[in-house]
Amino acid sequence: MLDFRTYSEYGESMTIAADSFTRTRRSSDLSKHSAEVFAEAEVHPVTVTRRDGESLVLMSQREADGRAHLLNFAAQLITVTLDTQGTLAERMAKSFPWMLALSPTDQESCAQNLVDAARASFSTDQPHLALAELTSWKETATAVAAGLGHTSDLEWLEDESVNSLVERP
Repeated sequence: MLDFRTYSEYGESMTIAADSFTRTRRSSDLSKHSAEVFAEAEVHPVTVTRRDGESLVLMSQREADGRAHLLNFAAQLITVTLDTQGTLAERMAKSFPWMLALSPTDQESCAQNLVDAARASFSTDQPHLALAELTSWKETATAVAAGLGHTSDLEWLEDESVNSLVERP
């Protein structure tokens, strides 16, 4: 069963983790030291405070895309939780049909790993954790579907010279 907590249930730990990667700059810094602020924004989001309006966040397109992909992934996981028929792996395979290329054991591992990575991403504000896990499993399923998972037809070469040491020049 999936365990989702609301923002308030995470308490201060979530805001501390999320805030540790966001820097704050004044709008005057942006105009006077734009190259420095832009370089910072390439590494992590930068909050730009303004006297005459709401603060803005400056971030790389990569960061914005990662957050958008994470929200899409979250929406898919929520859909999985609403379905009560079948195991977690079976329900997730409905939202992620590429999982059907995996063995039943791998489907179970994939489902649990994706949920764990999503929880870590949500609680640390690090989208890459879940997205890397999702990509890794999807690529594995693609490789298995292409027949790359069958090792029975491989011929291993037994060569004693492979195990010998090579002298340094």
